[in-house]
Amino acid sequence: MASSLTKGSASNPGTETTFFGHPRGLATLFMTEMWERFSFYGMRALLVYYLISGGADGTKEGLHGGGLAMTMAAASSIYAVYLAMVYLLAMPGGWLGDRVWGPRKAVTVAGVIIVAGHLTLALPGTAMFFVGLALVALGSGVLKANISTMVGQLYDGPDDPRRDGGFTVFYMGINLGAFVAPFVIGTVGEKINWHFGFALAGIGMALGLIQFLLGTKHLSPKSSMVPNPLTVQERKSALSKGLVWLAVAAAFYALVGLTGHFTLNWALIPITVAGLLIPTAVLVRIKRDKDLTATEQTKMSSYIWFFVAAAVFWMIYDQGGSTLAVFAKGSTSGEVFGFDFPATWFQSLNPLFVMALAPVFAWMWLALARKGKEPSTTVKFAQALVLIGGSFFVFVVPMLMADDGSKVSPMWLVSIYMIQTIGELCLSPVGLSLTTKLAPAKYASQMMGVWFLAVTAGDCVTGLLSIAGVDLSGTSVVAAEAALAVLAGFAVYMYRKKIVALMGDVH
Repeated sequence: MASSLTKGSASNPGTETTFFGHPRGLATLFMTEMWERFSFYGMRALLVYYLISGGADGTKEGLHGGGLAMTMAAASSIYAVYLAMVYLLAMPGGWLGDRVWGPRKAVTVAGVIIVAGHLTLALPGTAMFFVGLALVALGSGVLKANISTMVGQLYDGPDDPRRDGGFTVFYMGINLGAFVAPFVIGTVGEKINWHFGFALAGIGMALGLIQFLLGTKHLSPKSSMVPNPLTVQERKSALSKGLVWLAVAAAFYALVGLTGHFTLNWALIPITVAGLLIPTAVLVRIKRDKDLTATEQTKMSSYIWFFVAAAVFWMIYDQGGSTLAVFAKGSTSGEVFGFDFPATWFQSLNPLFVMALAPVFAWMWLALARKGKEPSTTVKFAQALVLIGGSFFVFVVPMLMADDGSKVSPMWLVSIYMIQTIGELCLSPVGLSLTTKLAPAKYASQMMGVWFLAVTAGDCVTGLLSIAGVDLSGTSVVAAEAALAVLAGFAVYMYRKKIVALMGDVH
């Protein structure tokens, strides 16, 4: 999407430069998010390929060397844990923006961390890889939690008629960056050199950071303010607790390392377990808060249904960059009309379908609502689960066809990604809206972070399965995951009346 600047705004005609009729600051945030997603999805498209390159699994899939020569199981677990941490770190990222730095400074710091992470990934060596991956996860979590806040601050409160349209334009920036990234970063990494690809991701984020710093003058003054700054006592307490936990972790891993027992699982298992325990603890803490009214308590009970459903959905959906990606490389024909293309290009299908179908779904829900036929939120969630499960049932067919080593048509993966995107559009935007409606007043801001924890929980389940040695690319496992999602969808549908009753006045 090209920038289109016109004179005159809805609020102050003729006096303010606008971006598609929105505040000029939206262009700054649009471009920042576009470049950040460009770097994030470009690196993600390469991640699993790089991990298995140089090993037996990489050779089987036809990858060039230079990677870390890991097994597919180890690569899948690292990939899942990485994604889980990005969404888990959005909560402390939001806390830093709300209580320490303010959103504008938080995004600036996050951008620097992401650039450093990608450039570290561009350096050879296993140690450099894990340091770089940790930096990218940390920076992405902090940025994700704060940049959307600044979009909202551009408008005159929640009743500004331009607000929803502004978030739609911003959302297009996300998908535009994600769409372009595999064509650029993916191609360079897969065909030329992995580290060149990671370096390109760093350059992309650096361009986004420069653009953000140059455009901060167009942002709301609120973006520089700390909404709820820590008191001196709170700052000391937070610092001391952080240092204590850091010292405990350092001492523990030093002991494990010095005794010669350290393996990758010593790092992955605690993170995945934490990724399951933390969302559970957060939901339990909110649910048992005695300050909540009886109505808020019942709404939280209904929210747990949606949270679990979302976790099941993301558990399958996020394998688009691991299980499906490896199948794309090793078992799918990379040729259309005589033109050979890199397997990383398949990663552009989801954002392409989102950009094409999101306006259609928005129109469809409105049209159905006018006729009183729009599906309820519970039905939409049930549909999403059946669709994501159905996509993996479809996946079983080309897997069986490729059992003898033959390559299947790329249209199989196109179909699978399209089905998954339709499911995403039934669940993701609906879930975001639902979260704001069911959130207790006391936790209005924090609940958005809670919603992202569903992604963490789903990816951590995938991570634990991989760590346990489960072959996620096995036909029986794919079929089992598909059946689980479809059964979960039917469960949500069968209990929809009970869930709706718990939701109170929210529908």
